[in-house]
Amino acid sequence: MPLEDLMQMRVVTAASKFAQPISDAPSSAVVLTAADIRDFGWRTLADALATLPGLYVTNDRNYAYLGARGFLRPGDYNSRFLLLVDGVRINDAVYDQALIGTEGLLDMDMVKRIEFVPGPGSAVYGSNALFGVINIVTRDGSGLAGLQGSVTGGTAGERKARTSYGWHGQNGADLLLSASAFNRTGRDLYFPEFDTPDNDAGVARRLDWDRAQNFLVKGSFGGVTLSASHVARTKGVPTASFEAVFGAPNRTRDTQTSIGLTWNAQVAPALSLAAQVQSGQADYVGTGWYPDDAGVPVLNIDGAHARWYGASVNATLTNLPHQKIVLGAELGRDARRDQYNYDVQPYALQLDDHHSASRSAVFVEDEIRLPAGFLVNAGVRFDDHEMPDTHRFSPRVAVVYKATPADTVKLIAGSAFRTPNAYEMYYATSGPEGQRPNPDLQPERVATRELVLEHTLAGGGHATLSLFRYKVDDLISQQDDPDSGLLIFRNIDHADARGLEAALDRDFGPVRLRASYSWQLARGTGDAPMIDSPRHLAKANVTAPLGWRGGRIGAELLCSGMRLADQGAAGGYCVANVTVSALQLLPRTELSLSAYNALDKRYADVAGPAFVQPTLAREGRTLAAKLDWRF
Repeated sequence: MPLEDLMQMRVVTAASKFAQPISDAPSSAVVLTAADIRDFGWRTLADALATLPGLYVTNDRNYAYLGARGFLRPGDYNSRFLLLVDGVRINDAVYDQALIGTEGLLDMDMVKRIEFVPGPGSAVYGSNALFGVINIVTRDGSGLAGLQGSVTGGTAGERKARTSYGWHGQNGADLLLSASAFNRTGRDLYFPEFDTPDNDAGVARRLDWDRAQNFLVKGSFGGVTLSASHVARTKGVPTASFEAVFGAPNRTRDTQTSIGLTWNAQVAPALSLAAQVQSGQADYVGTGWYPDDAGVPVLNIDGAHARWYGASVNATLTNLPHQKIVLGAELGRDARRDQYNYDVQPYALQLDDHHSASRSAVFVEDEIRLPAGFLVNAGVRFDDHEMPDTHRFSPRVAVVYKATPADTVKLIAGSAFRTPNAYEMYYATSGPEGQRPNPDLQPERVATRELVLEHTLAGGGHATLSLFRYKVDDLISQQDDPDSGLLIFRNIDHADARGLEAALDRDFGPVRLRASYSWQLARGTGDAPMIDSPRHLAKANVTAPLGWRGGRIGAELLCSGMRLADQGAAGGYCVANVTVSALQLLPRTELSLSAYNALDKRYADVAGPAFVQPTLAREGRTLAAKLDWRF
């Protein structure tokens, strides 16, 4: 692996809002690079995150969902993870959603590195950083140096095209432009729960299609960076979720735009400043056919419109001996948190809700280097949210001990929170699968304790062992309301989990191996096993030179134990993916060939409460060929 990639892997910025070696970070952070994305053919952020220790990804044929350390609520929209792009918050203002599938904000070819910081991050970032922080660092114009593009074709009608341009001036100015379009017709799907003559024997035909367009503009000069990204994604929904008519052309459309302006400067030998202003907008429209009381299909439109903006400033002080102090303040405004629902013909308005909210925060973090190889990282943040009315301190303390030049021990304790989102508090519709609002919801709270052992291997690589325990209180869960018969969100549950993660990252010359094993035991209210929580996760990724035309081969194996569903269970599985990349068959071109689920393993994910099906089958074997070109 190139030296630049090796250095990137061992430095993280998302843990403390400044660059630090992973061995010093108050977390067992992991970094993935653009080389990993190329070598393993990852098409979405979900593909990349699924290979990390303790994480697992599910899919309901509409969105991708991320679980961590045994915790994933069926139907949760990833609101318990904070997603950043170049340090800018991406979670929207209605669902607090972190989009990681084909609905994600970025084309993976434009990603330079992915940082994942597990554990509570509210001491630095506030709400949503309950189980981890994901920071995507985008590429620069200097990394492209001209015009380039790619075309992809695959099974199930998959097609994709991308064009990008990068420029870097002698004065340090940098520009990146990129646009891409993706289309997939999908396969016909069989659902035994709908196997009746009236439902075409349970076969959803030509309904699993997917289309997306991504755009990125990024420019920088003299410490100032302006970045704008946009995604528009439309997905056919073949599952008849929320009691929709089976076989009808139901679909969802998600669009999101993010604009961020950042400034970084070393204003004095011992003082650096960072400032950021950002604005975001997200729209969701669900179009579905639902039976009325007489069983006649009625077209219904369900949607949301979110608009938010914010500003922050951080100061990093190094004037005190052996200390690095970070002081920060943030202001945010969720200007639009609108939700609506109506039947088209005959017209019937079900929901027309409009809310807005403000928030502010201050935080301080101190990294202190002590004698005898000790380092203490301590921080606290105070958040003030208008809606719901929340005033909360979030502390985090990490004691890092450098026992030997190769061995590091970390003791980490912290707490985090998540405020209920507008969907949980204000969404209200009548009829089957209807929902009552609950504006009295309170924030979820998590407390975490973790022991991390890190060992640097002679010859390149490192091994990590983490022991963790967390407890979640006031967990927001959806249940049936006995008074109305409708669904409602309430603070009724708690969760307790413990486990271990063992990870190995080893270089054998040009061959690299990354492997992990996780054991986790998550319990809910009444000490009951949690739904969609695998006890075991095992993963292995290996990449090596192909020995022909400069190519490399990357293979990965992702294994999960059994997961309970509301009815029955989703069985354990092992899925293998293989990619041959960077084949230089023609000048200025590279060819990649990928086989996803190469052994055509049949497996399924746990479905959420909106589905008739207890589990949903995942994709079988798919093949793809990608040609990259550059001028």
